[in-house]
Amino acid sequence: MAEVSIITPAHNAENFLPETIDSVLDQTFRDWELIVVDDCSTDRTFEIASAYAAKDPRVRVLRNEVNSGVAATRNRGLEVASGDYIAFVDSDDLWLPEKLEKQLRFMKEKGVVFSYTDYQKYVTETKERGKVLRAPTKMTAKKILGNTAIGCLTVMVDRKTVGDFRMPPLPHTEDNCTWQEILSRGYVGYRLPMVLSLYRISDRSMTSDKSRAAKQQWETYRKYYKFSFVKSAYYFTKYAFHAVIKHI
Repeated sequence: MAEVSIITPAHNAENFLPETIDSVLDQTFRDWELIVVDDCSTDRTFEIASAYAAKDPRVRVLRNEVNSGVAATRNRGLEVASGDYIAFVDSDDLWLPEKLEKQLRFMKEKGVVFSYTDYQKYVTETKERGKVLRAPTKMTAKKILGNTAIGCLTVMVDRKTVGDFRMPPLPHTEDNCTWQEILSRGYVGYRLPMVLSLYRISDRSMTSDKSRAAKQQWETYRKYYKFSFVKSAYYFTKYAFHAVIKHI
C-alpha cells in the first residue's frame, strides 16, 4: 500500500499524458501509486498509460466501460485507491518534482488534513509559464462557497482522518463541491504558499469559456445546493469578485 494515491482521469489525452506521468515519476517523494482512469478514449491514451504501467508497478490503469465524465472517472480511482493521502493531477497538467514531498511534510508538521498550494499557468503553444494563481491562506466550508480559487491539481487530502469521499455527479464545479463537502465535516483547509504545479492552458482560450464557467457556477448554487435566488446572488457576487482577481 502506497502512502499517497494520485488520481488521474484521462480522455483523449495522448498529446499530454506522457508529460503528466513523467512529472509524477520525477517526484522526489517515492511512496505513491498513480491511478490513471481512461474514460473511453478513442486515441492512444489507454495504450500510453498501459506502457508506463508495464515499466513501473506504481502506475495502475483502469478503463471505463462507458464514457462517464470527470467526476465519475475520479470516483473510479478513489474506489481502488489504497493511500492514506489522496492527490489529483489531470492528464494535461504537471507537477514540479518536490510537490508531494513538500506538501506531505507541510501537512504532517502542521497537523493539516486538507491542503492546497499555489500553481502557475502553463501555455501549451509556447511552453511558457504565466500568472501564478493563489488561493486564500485558509479555507472553510462557508468561505469556499464564494471562492473557486483552489486548483484541483494542488489538493491533498488526509483521507485517513477526514474519511472517505466522492465527487458529486456534476459536469462542472465537481471538485469545488467536493472540497466544500469535506470542509463541512468540521475541517479547515490550509495553503502551502509555493508553486508546485503547472496548469495547462491555451493562448487561444476564449472569453466564452469564462462566460460558460460563470453560468455553470450559478447553476451549482441554484440546482446543486438549492439556494434561494437571493442567497445564490450573494455567493455569486463573491465568486465573480474572486474570479476577476484570479484571472487579471
